[in-house]
Order: sequence, then structure tokens, then C-alpha cells
Amino acid sequence: MTTEPPLRAAIIPVTPLQQNCSLIWCTRTMKGAFVDAGGDLDRLKAAAEQAGVTIEKLLVTHGHIDHCGGTGILARELGVPIEGPQEEDRFWISRLGDDGRNYGIAGESFEPDRWLENGDRVTVGELVLDVLHCPGHTPGHVVFHHAPSKLAIVGDVLFQGSIGRTDFPRGNHADLIEAITGKLWPLGGDTAFICGHGPMSTFAHERQGNPFVADRVLARA
Repeated sequence: MTTEPPLRAAIIPVTPLQQNCSLIWCTRTMKGAFVDAGGDLDRLKAAAEQAGVTIEKLLVTHGHIDHCGGTGILARELGVPIEGPQEEDRFWISRLGDDGRNYGIAGESFEPDRWLENGDRVTVGELVLDVLHCPGHTPGHVVFHHAPSKLAIVGDVLFQGSIGRTDFPRGNHADLIEAITGKLWPLGGDTAFICGHGPMSTFAHERQGNPFVADRVLARA
């Protein structure tokens, strides 16, 4: 007899930038959250309904338009709170309206119900996820980690075969490398991760072959 895993996740690409919004839910309670509800809100609501999930909150990794442009709108429609990112991304969230017009994405500024800090925990149903502050791509970027599932949702910190850009305002390449090696690698090589764009991967795979942060690459740095 196979037992249901405690956490299930579905990836729903949204916006013209094909940002991976994650629908995660607790299989015991069927309560869930969207991580990075950037847009295409009707598609997101339909996905939750199809999965039989009741959305109880919205989580945000960082303040870029493709990741959270629709978050404030969706929170208002569903009557649920917003948690994240870390408060250093407040300036990004404050300019979502302008950035939305520039990128052709519906964007609206919002005030999270809870700013997150490194070491915080967030709950989704009976699930408990750890919060890791991983600056570099943006100064307030956070990662969500569910240790029992060996799953991390890393936003734009790390990708399959790449890393987040650091040429945006207040980006910092050294901070990003430190976040990846100091906070993500210790979670374990067998940890799978959902990134903000593109396919999933594991930390072991990236430590072996990622041209920016593979062990052998950093050893030469």
C-alpha cells in the first residue's frame, strides 16, 4: 500500500516570462498556497479547483513583477494573507505598477501580511516549511524548504544549469554565490528544487555540472 506524501506540488508557468508559479498543498488537509503568483490568475484558480485545494495563503520569494505582480490582486480576490519576501525587497514591490506597464503584465503593489526572515517558518495546512534568506538576485529573496519532502522552492536564486541575474538594482553576485553554497548546498544533494523558470533539478546535479556554481568551478575561483 502506497501512502500519500505529505506535500504535493504543481508547477504552473505564468506571464509572458513563463515564471514557474508553484501550487503546493498539504495532502492531509487539502489546504494549499501559491508560491509566486505572478499573473494569469484565472489559470491559477482553475488549477487549485481542479486539484481540490483550498488556498489559505500566498507566498512570495522576491519582488520581481513576474513573480508577484498578481499577488496583491489574488490575495484580495481570495481573502487570504501574503507572506514574504524579506523586507529588503520592499522597493521592488513598491514599483510593481510601473514594472507591470513596462513588461505588459498586470502588476499591483501590496503590503505583505508578514515579512519573512532567515530561520522563520511558514505553514501550509499541517506542513511546515523553513525560510532561508538568500540575497543576491534581489536583496530580500527567500527560499522555502520542506525538509521531509526534500524539496526547495528557490525562485530565481538557482536554475538548472544557471544562476540568478545580479545586474538588477541591488543585485550582488558574491551574495548570490554565498547564498547558494552556504544555505542551499547544506540542505543535501538529494534535495530537488523548483526554480523560477525552466525545469526542476537537484542540488547534487548542479554541484556537478552547473557552469557557475559546480564544485570544481568554485574551487578554481
